[in-house]
Amino acid sequence: MSAVDDRMLTTLMRTDLSSFIQKSFQIVSPGDRYRHNWHVDAIAYQLERCLRGEINRLIITLPPRNLKSIAVSVAFPAFILGHRPKAEIIGVSYAQDLSQKHARDTRAVMQSKFYRRAFPLTRLDPKKSAEAEFMTTRKGVRLATSIGGTLTGRGGDFIIIDDAHKPDESLSDVKRQSVIEWYRSTLTSRLNDKDEGVIIVVQQRVHEGDLAGYLLEQGGWTHMNLPAIAEEGQTIQLGPKLGRIRTEGSALHPERESLEILAQLKRDMGSYAFAAQYQQQPAPAGGGLIKKAWFGEYDVAPTKTSGDLVVQSWDTASKSGELNDYSVCTTWLKRDGRLYLLSVLRRRFEFPDRLRAVKSMYWKWNADELIIEDKGSGTSLIQQLRKDQIYPRAQNPELDKISRMVGETAIMEAGGVFLPKHAAWKDDYLGELCRFPNGRHDDQVDSTSQALSYVRKRRVSDPSIRRLC
Repeated sequence: MSAVDDRMLTTLMRTDLSSFIQKSFQIVSPGDRYRHNWHVDAIAYQLERCLRGEINRLIITLPPRNLKSIAVSVAFPAFILGHRPKAEIIGVSYAQDLSQKHARDTRAVMQSKFYRRAFPLTRLDPKKSAEAEFMTTRKGVRLATSIGGTLTGRGGDFIIIDDAHKPDESLSDVKRQSVIEWYRSTLTSRLNDKDEGVIIVVQQRVHEGDLAGYLLEQGGWTHMNLPAIAEEGQTIQLGPKLGRIRTEGSALHPERESLEILAQLKRDMGSYAFAAQYQQQPAPAGGGLIKKAWFGEYDVAPTKTSGDLVVQSWDTASKSGELNDYSVCTTWLKRDGRLYLLSVLRRRFEFPDRLRAVKSMYWKWNADELIIEDKGSGTSLIQQLRKDQIYPRAQNPELDKISRMVGETAIMEAGGVFLPKHAAWKDDYLGELCRFPNGRHDDQVDSTSQALSYVRKRRVSDPSIRRLC
């Protein structure tokens, strides 16, 4: 390489993050073939915007094995410290060893010859060069920590969260919520400058209620979403005046994962996991376990006549706080093997209000059967209703939520369940059912499976609920 070429390459490494990512890949993955794709340019452009201060809240969602960690958690911190040797960076992952691996790789990049040529003013302090934390001679820092880690007394100009959720814990409400609570209570307070400090979240989606889902719901974030297969045509920015048009149905990186390979992955993983991790949709477009197309519709609700059965099913939440589930009542009319959903009441209640709501809905719809799960707040509700001479059927399910719903999908798939065309609650109800089991809430799901289970098992000789007036 001539001296001119060497200078040009050095300038390119210093000014173009996409090229810097490619060179960093060669340092941390020696012997592996680098296959460039436009999506690396797109990621680099958004990261450069963060460095320039154009945006300070960025979420990148894309499938696994597409250089997200090398780009965001390895190369970008080195690039930041090259331009800002005094910058403080906090890198976070779900596990400490993973976070430290990213830090080790960043350190390897910064110790390389190409980096020292590109950024001659940035050098690592040999006295502060541990895996979990290293420092530049200008007091810049890259700190590696994990979700739930202690950050007392520590601050950052850039916070990078790479895979906040451990994949095999993604279906645990408790685990997901603990990530979000740690982010809210601990991590956001660590920004040195609350107005201009940068937070970057990069991940594959694992659940509708994962960290990315929670943050997007709050608003104020720039979101670059890169599904493995384009669900619709879109234009992806690669620079201020440069874009890439993705056509519907095209693969993100066909040289690595063709449509045929992606189809096989979907078969191997199942549609639920593939939709979340590869399509960045926590439920498939047409629905998850439950499909939107299964449901019929009606214009006018049927009026109860002789031979009909009206069933009300309650799923009761224990607390009324903002982050807790709702209490839900679904009201069904059974006629000639068909089920018509007449009403959905979904609200957060304190106990006295919930008790009044149960009684009100019971009388309003002239219910024949009132079904309540006999656990948690449902137990005390059943006891109080009996004191008031209303006798609900106490249910004690033995199976988990998913198994219970799987057992009741047959009537839906056969076209035996009908919803009103124009009810205000219809879209929310269908959305929750079609996202299950990857949705944030499942209270309407539980109420539905409980009602369908009762109707399926009911015998003609069962007595109806007694009303003692």
